[in-house]
Amino acid sequence: MDIMAVVAAAVVVGLIGIIIGVLLGVASVKFKVEVDEREVAVREALPGNNCGGCGYPGCDGLAAAIAKGDAPVGSCPVGGAAVAAVIAGIMGVETGDLERKVAFVRCMGTCDKTTNQYEYYGIEDCLMATVVPGASPKACEYGCTGFGSCVKACAFDAIHVVDGVAVVDKEACVACTKCIAACPKHLIELVPYEAGYMVACSSHDKGKDVKGKCQAGCIGCTLCTKQCQDGAISVTDSLAAIDYTKCTNCGKCAAKCPAKIIQGPVPTALRLARE
Repeated sequence: MDIMAVVAAAVVVGLIGIIIGVLLGVASVKFKVEVDEREVAVREALPGNNCGGCGYPGCDGLAAAIAKGDAPVGSCPVGGAAVAAVIAGIMGVETGDLERKVAFVRCMGTCDKTTNQYEYYGIEDCLMATVVPGASPKACEYGCTGFGSCVKACAFDAIHVVDGVAVVDKEACVACTKCIAACPKHLIELVPYEAGYMVACSSHDKGKDVKGKCQAGCIGCTLCTKQCQDGAISVTDSLAAIDYTKCTNCGKCAAKCPAKIIQGPVPTALRLARE
């Protein structure tokens, strides 16, 4: 074996390594990306669920947006007020008045209250069911199909189908909005956690037609609006809606509603049903 050849090869390899090392060092300085220390701190404060409920591509995207000032410190629905307070301290700003919100399904058309048009034997998926005649096997085309696409979308076990209708446990809900995106009938909305009453119906049919399809449907009678002294509830296109910025949770509208579709949160009922 030619020792000189081995030595020469080793020297060449060593020199190449040194040159590559120098070039990498120069490149790391020249192309260095400045990282905002606040972004790193904000990312560490976020819970790491990467649920997308904030509207950004995961916690990394939200941390970058908050650090740049493009997103409020309270943008994380999972972390809530506690995480917002930590991030506010990092950013040196006030948290403001953060209102917790939860998802609510605007339907009470359970199996005993609604009628079916036919027996459905297709794929049990809400989106697939909407393309069948009548947009659902249930007589009410606006109602929950009950196939649980929202349940599959929820990573927090906060929504379940009970007696044919999806119901949210507000204690478990973090307002990530995944269930809202999954519902093809747009039955789910975010409401204030402190909301005492919600309209659990989405039908825009006239009163007579509603009664023929579901016993738990808004008939647009406007009796609820006449009870509210704060103008917090109105009826548009045969459907009642509550303005939560005006509602005082007095319950007068719920007491007067003949269809009893103005209801309060039902986390306890949900838990009992699941037990």
